[in-house]
Amino acid sequence: MRNDAPVDGSFCASAQRLGIDSGDAAVLYLDARHAACTIDGFSAGARVRVCAQGRSTIAQLNLVHGGILKPDHAGLSELAWRRLGALDGCELRVQPAPSPRSFPMVRSKIYGQDLSVDAARAIVGDIAAGLYSDIEIAAFITACAGKRLKVDEVFALTGAMVQAGTRLEWPGTPVVDKHCVGGLPGNRTTLLVVPIVAACGLTIPKTSSRSITSPAGTADAMETLAPVALDTARMRRVVEQEGGCIAWGGAVDLSPADDILIRVSRPLDFDGEATMVASVLSKKLAAGATHVLIDIPVGPSAKVRSEAAAESLSRMFLAVGRAYGLSVRTVISDGRQPVGRGIGPALEALDALAVLRNHPDAPQDLRERALALAGELLELGGKAEAGAGLAMARATLASGAALRKFEAICAAQGGMRVPEAGARRYAVLAARSGQVATVDNRHLARVAKLAGAPQDPGAGVLFHAPLGRPVRVGDVLYTICAESPGALARAVSHAAAHPDIVGILES
Repeated sequence: MRNDAPVDGSFCASAQRLGIDSGDAAVLYLDARHAACTIDGFSAGARVRVCAQGRSTIAQLNLVHGGILKPDHAGLSELAWRRLGALDGCELRVQPAPSPRSFPMVRSKIYGQDLSVDAARAIVGDIAAGLYSDIEIAAFITACAGKRLKVDEVFALTGAMVQAGTRLEWPGTPVVDKHCVGGLPGNRTTLLVVPIVAACGLTIPKTSSRSITSPAGTADAMETLAPVALDTARMRRVVEQEGGCIAWGGAVDLSPADDILIRVSRPLDFDGEATMVASVLSKKLAAGATHVLIDIPVGPSAKVRSEAAAESLSRMFLAVGRAYGLSVRTVISDGRQPVGRGIGPALEALDALAVLRNHPDAPQDLRERALALAGELLELGGKAEAGAGLAMARATLASGAALRKFEAICAAQGGMRVPEAGARRYAVLAARSGQVATVDNRHLARVAKLAGAPQDPGAGVLFHAPLGRPVRVGDVLYTICAESPGALARAVSHAAAHPDIVGILES
């Protein structure tokens, strides 16, 4: 060690904003010639704690060559820059990041020990603080995958996720919420359920996610209609004024550790029953809900593949919800095909608008699915007697009250706009005559993503071939919409490589 080197192994550098979007990872960029690398042994991939102006964050160290940075400067990714509130030229102090003290508890779980309340809090707290690397997070996810967690452990994990973030409280009860476990393209019922339920007088502060691997999350679709990045104070004003909102949960810091776990788990394709329940219920508890409706679509290419798996998942939701005093109801629904016609942010939003406006050409499957869920929620929240919720929801939609409430919510969130679909189109045609027998939800969603969704809001797929529909050679099965020729070409190529995305049984 050099005589002038700090005993904590730290060094200082001047901050430089590079304008690099590194996604969910905070990154510190250092010239490979910097003394910290050549003398002190800092290497690429190391985790470091970066401090500036009274703030700190954990970041990954990346090395750059070719004179992009001055030897005495350090660059910050956009996420790191925001977390530190840094200014160009301000002093950064960088030191090795401490190893997470809770990781031995992850090892214990891997070797079969139960996850205690204290262990769950320690692990989730360290993950939320950025002390875990992605590989350590993946180890924790793997330790919890499948059926490795008991109900008591899911209870502990749920509570730890709530504790790590903001928790909202609302005057009076009930406060209702709904969630779909996912796997169905175009299933944008929230944009309909929230205004129907709020128009009937229930409080529904709906926080939703952006897409991680799907063509659109609810927040993506809603953002084509109105602002969704509401802070806590703005969200509270909207709910107090209109009885409901449709906001992006990331802006109010609800269960932030869960967002990190989702980011790492999705590429692994681990959607374990226990972690799904903890993920969903932690966000509902954090949002202040007292009554929660869970939609569980079941289908061969949905997230939940069998009735047995759906029943098991339902029992777990009910048990953990009950342990936290939540009134939870589950609905097992048809997940064999997309819902509505649009798949992608603007296309799904346009479907929802058509239903709210009672347009005769609105997708009836989306309409009926949303009405059924709204009816269940009205009964769960005590606004309708058992068996009467569907009629109340239907009357609220037909009268225009739901549309007026939706417009008012959009205005309160910052103003309503009407989205536009991508102008570049390609129609995928039936190669044979017969009847639509199967739909591959996953590959259809992949086509929509390759077309540009959700990054390009107008991109995606218009679906025209529901199960049971008779088709002839040359009929349009689905239309790909894109905003750029390159994205359209990629989507068309994938569709051509998977001609049975819509399976036709020849007659």
